[in-house]
Amino acid sequence: MEVQETRVQTDRVLTIPNILSMARLVGVPLFLWLILRPVFGGHSDGWALLVLALSGVSDYLDGKLARRWNQISNLGRLLDPAADRLYILSTLVGLTWREILPLWLTGILLARELMLLVAVGILRRHGYPPPQVNFLGKAATFNLMYAFPLLLLSDGNGWLASLAEVFGWAFAGWGTTLYWWAGILYVVQVRRLVKADTAAD
Repeated sequence: MEVQETRVQTDRVLTIPNILSMARLVGVPLFLWLILRPVFGGHSDGWALLVLALSGVSDYLDGKLARRWNQISNLGRLLDPAADRLYILSTLVGLTWREILPLWLTGILLARELMLLVAVGILRRHGYPPPQVNFLGKAATFNLMYAFPLLLLSDGNGWLASLAEVFGWAFAGWGTTLYWWAGILYVVQVRRLVKADTAAD
């Protein structure tokens, strides 16, 4: 189901929601460095988890505040999904490199991103902006953002690591399924727009 946005969108840049989204983007390379430190002999999983948790909080806040304070902007519509995707991609790179995530799961998630990249390219060729984030896509992202920290936490010993592994894979399964479902809905939406555009010509 597509989220219908009824509030006025603006071209403002320096809004609190946009600043939160920019901060999330700045945190992406920091997070990737922290998560890869064990590969080079360091250990920063605790800090990586903290950065990821702060990213999740800011992801919730930027959308909430944008709607509450009528600060929905064109830039925000680009920054928010971009930050989501970059965090997911950086986490995939880090966890796959550390062999916490199997290559097949990484391949499935990356294939979905490639499919959306092609769909957005088709939309732009027909003069349409990228599709708005729908509820299903947000739900998928939230599931994956829960799954990744838990799977990172499972890279250890003891009952906590075992429990994190069980819940991490549960969230990963739901997240991956919803991620693809949302992606297919985007493609269906793109197909309808392009078909309508072709029929109008």
